[in-house]
Amino acid sequence: MSSVKALLRAINDAIKQQKWDAAIEAAEDVFQKDPKNYQAHIFLAFALDKKNKLDEAEKTYLAAAALKPGDSQAWQGLIKLYQRQKNKKLKEYQRTAVRLAEIYHDANELYKCRDVIDKFVDHARTQGDRLQYVDALDVILPGSPIYSVLEGSVPAPGKTYELQAQIVEAEEKKRINTLIGERRTRIGARVAEVTIETKREVYSQSRLLEIYQNVINWATDDDVRRTYEEKQLQYCYDRMLAWPPGEQKDQEAATVRRLANDMVIIRHPFKFAWDIAINWQDNKEVKQWDPAVLRQYCTFFPDSDLSRVIMGYLTSEISPFPKESAQPTQQTALAESDEDESEDDEEGGGVPTTYVPLTEEDRLAMFMEGSSSADSLFALRLTAEYYLHIEEHEMNVELMRKAVEHLKLERSRTGFRFQHTEDAFSLALGTSLVFYQSPRHHQEAKALFDKVLSHDPSSTPALIGVGLIYEEEEEYTEAIGFLERALQRDPSNLRVRTEAAWVKALNGDFATAKAELQACLPQLEKAKNQKELLAQTQYRVGHCIWNLDTSKAARKSRTGAYAYFLEALKNNLNYAPAYTALGIYYADYAKDKKRARRCFQKAVELSPSEVYSAERLARSFADDGDWDRVELVAQRVVDSGKVKPPPGSKRKGISWPFAALGVAELNKQDYRKAIVSFQAALRIAPEDYHSWVGLGEAYHGSGRYIAATKAILNAQRLEETARDKIQGETWFSRFILADIKRDLGEFDEAIALYKAVADEHPDEQGVVIALMQAMVESAMDSLDKGFFGKAVDLAKETLKVASQACRAIQETFNFWKAVGDACSIFSSVRGRLSEFPLDIVQQILSDEDLAPSNGVPGDQTDSSLLYTVLQATITSHTRAIQASAHDVHAQAVAHYNLGWAEFRAHTCLPSQKKASPHLKTAIACFKRAIELEAGNAEFWNALGVVTSTVNPAVAQHAFVRSLHINEAGAHVWTNLGALALLQGDVQLANEAFTKAQSADPDYAHAWLGQGLVALLVGDVKEARGLFTHAASIAEASSRPVRRHYAVAMFDMLLAARGAALPITALLQPLLALSQLAALEPGELGFSHLLGLMQERNGEPRRAVETLEGVCGRLEERYERTEAATDLKHFAIAKADLARARLAAGEYEAAVEDAEMALQLSEEGSELTAEERARVRLSAHVTTGVAKYFLQSPAEAVTALDAALDESNSDPDVACLLAQILWAEGSEASRERARDVLFGVVEATSPPHVRAVVLLGVIALLDGDEEGLEAVVSELQGLRGAGTSDGDGQGQGKGLSVTEMEDIGIVLRAVAGLGSLTTETSTEVVTAQDQKASQARQDVMYHPWLPHGWSGLAASARASATDDEGEELGRSAAEMALRVAVKGVPPRGELEAEDLAKAYAGTGRVRDAQVAVWIAPWCGEGWASLRGGVAGKA
Repeated sequence: MSSVKALLRAINDAIKQQKWDAAIEAAEDVFQKDPKNYQAHIFLAFALDKKNKLDEAEKTYLAAAALKPGDSQAWQGLIKLYQRQKNKKLKEYQRTAVRLAEIYHDANELYKCRDVIDKFVDHARTQGDRLQYVDALDVILPGSPIYSVLEGSVPAPGKTYELQAQIVEAEEKKRINTLIGERRTRIGARVAEVTIETKREVYSQSRLLEIYQNVINWATDDDVRRTYEEKQLQYCYDRMLAWPPGEQKDQEAATVRRLANDMVIIRHPFKFAWDIAINWQDNKEVKQWDPAVLRQYCTFFPDSDLSRVIMGYLTSEISPFPKESAQPTQQTALAESDEDESEDDEEGGGVPTTYVPLTEEDRLAMFMEGSSSADSLFALRLTAEYYLHIEEHEMNVELMRKAVEHLKLERSRTGFRFQHTEDAFSLALGTSLVFYQSPRHHQEAKALFDKVLSHDPSSTPALIGVGLIYEEEEEYTEAIGFLERALQRDPSNLRVRTEAAWVKALNGDFATAKAELQACLPQLEKAKNQKELLAQTQYRVGHCIWNLDTSKAARKSRTGAYAYFLEALKNNLNYAPAYTALGIYYADYAKDKKRARRCFQKAVELSPSEVYSAERLARSFADDGDWDRVELVAQRVVDSGKVKPPPGSKRKGISWPFAALGVAELNKQDYRKAIVSFQAALRIAPEDYHSWVGLGEAYHGSGRYIAATKAILNAQRLEETARDKIQGETWFSRFILADIKRDLGEFDEAIALYKAVADEHPDEQGVVIALMQAMVESAMDSLDKGFFGKAVDLAKETLKVASQACRAIQETFNFWKAVGDACSIFSSVRGRLSEFPLDIVQQILSDEDLAPSNGVPGDQTDSSLLYTVLQATITSHTRAIQASAHDVHAQAVAHYNLGWAEFRAHTCLPSQKKASPHLKTAIACFKRAIELEAGNAEFWNALGVVTSTVNPAVAQHAFVRSLHINEAGAHVWTNLGALALLQGDVQLANEAFTKAQSADPDYAHAWLGQGLVALLVGDVKEARGLFTHAASIAEASSRPVRRHYAVAMFDMLLAARGAALPITALLQPLLALSQLAALEPGELGFSHLLGLMQERNGEPRRAVETLEGVCGRLEERYERTEAATDLKHFAIAKADLARARLAAGEYEAAVEDAEMALQLSEEGSELTAEERARVRLSAHVTTGVAKYFLQSPAEAVTALDAALDESNSDPDVACLLAQILWAEGSEASRERARDVLFGVVEATSPPHVRAVVLLGVIALLDGDEEGLEAVVSELQGLRGAGTSDGDGQGQGKGLSVTEMEDIGIVLRAVAGLGSLTTETSTEVVTAQDQKASQARQDVMYHPWLPHGWSGLAASARASATDDEGEELGRSAAEMALRVAVKGVPPRGELEAEDLAKAYAGTGRVRDAQVAVWIAPWCGEGWASLRGGVAGKA
């Protein structure tokens, strides 16, 4: 023992000397001798503490405390150890401090006891976090082992618990926000889900609820207690929201409900608790709520939304609760509930704070205001009952849909089923859906009722609702069954009883219904608040009486049904069906249309469901032409929802409201809405004829012509299949179809339909005028398309129809406009002036009206018919102005039309003045039109056109004004460009024409103007291209385009000098000139040009006819005017006519005309030197060729010699002379022919092709091998030059197709004479081989031309000795055909003869027939056909 004490002293000395390791070793030595030595444990723990071996020190102290639990030394060491670790060991510190305090308490050292606890609490407050501090405070609160010792020396428990609550509230809120902020950024996280999960996690670890309860239990201040009771309720509610559906959520909800009900019991005015207590009740009927609680709620919270609804309901007549005699005051209510709470009296002030509605309007406002923003199931339920009571079904439907969504939200919040509340909402929504826009929502309503009946088969409201649905859907048997079941459940319900009886009446059992309804009348008359039901029942009794005896006398009697209808209105002036019944009575029996209309109108105003009244009223308004009111009535019926039956319903829909809407919208020209309305009508009644017609008219008005056609055809199908069901006339469908065809441009069909309708209804102004307009439009269309004869015929027919029109039609604007337009056709197609029906026009207009005016001379008989046509046009448009005196817009258009008629007269009639009377009148007309309608761009454009020559400044202003109104007017930009050209401003003109092209690329005159600009700047090729494009897109009646295009193309032909050109280069200008000749036969220059084009196109007969007319008119004009220019033109025309006669085979007449041309073109004539040379050359050549064919070769040679002199030895003339000399046959003439040709070859470089070819032919005929060798060498060189590029040079850059073919023929002919040697070999080959070789060379040089392939085919067949040779010939012929097909215009330059020869070369009969059809004048086709037929035989 002494050794242990020595060791302990050594340990103590080591500790004093701070030799911790020595102390530890000495302690270990003590433990070897005495393991349970308490003091050694204390020393060791202290040394370990100093060595910072805290965990070992703690274990050692605990071991020491276990050895002597009542000794304070070990516990004090532990406390010091824990204090060094700050907040790391606060829990252990707390347990140690409590134990040490108990030791001090047992030792009666109270001061030390309290000091230990105080130091611990202070340490936790300063070193620990806030939640650790809260836990530390538990040692000074009830429940602590030493609380009894500390009581009185520490703060009151209520204050401490309140401090804990404040700290935990703040910390939990902070933790929740921090965790949400961290977790919401995770991938796929949703804020709502993260928030709920975070709160659930925090709430599950929270002790705040316990703290709240302790505060409530220990609080000495009632305000504090009430405050924390409120916090406790709110906290429990938040906890409940955080839990998912399940047992835990149910427990939390039960706690919330208990706390809320406790507050209500003690009358604590915490609104949240009262809302929960009221809204969380799920009673089947409203009467199961405690009225005292409801009234107390209104007293406590008078400004809340729920209070407004409750007070409105409690004071209404539908409230099941007993009424209070007087409204209690807040002070009285509080005094009865809790006399001790004097502070509530101060809040109330002793005066009423609730608002009691005085009128039904105030009550409705309270319900609307309260339910719109209330978050209360009970408020929604009360409002629904009230809305049903006042029949505000639309508002109730909206409210209940909101309530259903709110119910779902409450279920998810609380976990309660709320089955009775759901049923109440379903019944209220279903009942309102039955009547709201009936029967649109019947299917939804029935589903709601069935859902309630599935778990509550005896639900009276559900049975009544289903019965009402069946009643509305006209399934009366099922309705009777459901209503009878409801009546059995509630026999005293008069509303159900009367409804059941009424359904029997609707089912046709009027006698039973009458008896049952009359049985209800006494009870209803006694009831105070059943006036509306009484009125309804009286009306229904009257309805039964009305249908039981349908005789006129019975219905007319004022003591029968009529009396009941009046009684119904006495009890309820707003009962619409009674007004409908009275309207029928007054209209059909009392014959008082004024009263009937007033009754029908009142019925519709009161209820849009009165469909019959609406129909009668709409028909009445339609008869008066009041389409605005028709639309109003029809729209009201449509909005009621009565017109469309629900899916699966047996009730028929009502189509007339949609049809009426469509007609009203047609009158307003709102075609889009009209289409929708008529489509809706047809979906309900597909066999409605008039709706089909209306739909067709609406489609037509909106520009959807194909759909309009289909609609009208459907209507016409109904005319055939359901004629007996169609009311009224049916001709209008054909009229609309004619309008559609007319707008589609199918004028022939439109005119035929108009005529058919006009024959049946000749006095229908619209039909006759539409027929005339269609004819005029067709004539204009034909004029634009080039069908001038058809245009004239239609104009004549229009005038014929106009002459047969009645007086009323002749007094309309459109009539005179159509007449004027028809007359203008003849001034456009002047070639048909002789067909003008003057006698018919005289029937329409008087002779005085047709007398020339405005300075037109009446003695010019040659143009008198044109004057008459123009005067008729002007007079017609003048009459149109008179007919449109009461229509400003029509009057403006009439002045506009008259202005163009006057301007046409100005342009058509000769005038010596720059501003003729017609032009002045046109300007005045356009100015007047602008005065009447200044915003019309066309009027300004017209003014600009007519003033362009007399006042360019005004014209420019007019064009600019027109463009300001409509910048996209391509024709206005073009006119502005033309004005700029007239003024010499080429740049402005170019910009204007470019603008016009951008605005409308298909406007031809813009391209024409651009072409004129190109001509002015010298770009002829560009101008020709622009003219060509303009001609391709222009109307046939466009004279300027036709003129410039024809001239440009003829200039190109002259520049080509015989070079091959595409056939389109002749055909299109020829067509343009032909159209121009029909439009302007008096323009001799273009008629002359037409003859020249016909000559070049190989139409000599037509050319002769055209040029004869030109010469005749020139001669006539010369005899009248003796103008030198006419004589000059006559000489040129005679030369051209002679040439045309030569081509036509009229040789003697050709010689005669040529000699006259020569006489007129002698020296001293008006012709220029160039014109004289051309005329004389043409005349000489014509004379020479004609003389040759007249068997006068000597005279022919003489004439051609003269031509050769006139042309300065032109190679073509020389070749023609050589041919005639050779044909004469004498050796001298043939020798001269050779000399002429050799002279041509020597004088031209490269050699003239035709001359070389002719020399080759002569050498062949003469057998001149030396000459042939020279010719072959020359032709071989020429053959490689290629085809002509069409640049107008003719030689030097290429050869024509014909020249290449001639070269090939000559070379093959040379090769066919006999044996020749090649350049590279002396081998002798046969003639056929030589011909085949030449054909191959043609193919190699020009594989795209057929003549080489045809020659190769002929050579192969001629030399064929086996099948291989025949196959080669067929293949070559096929290739010839292929290249010929691809070489014809527009892709190539081959002629019809070339294609025909290629077809004939195949040897097939079908190809031979094609060859004959393509070129019947070509002998190869006939020969091939003959050979093929012979081979078949």
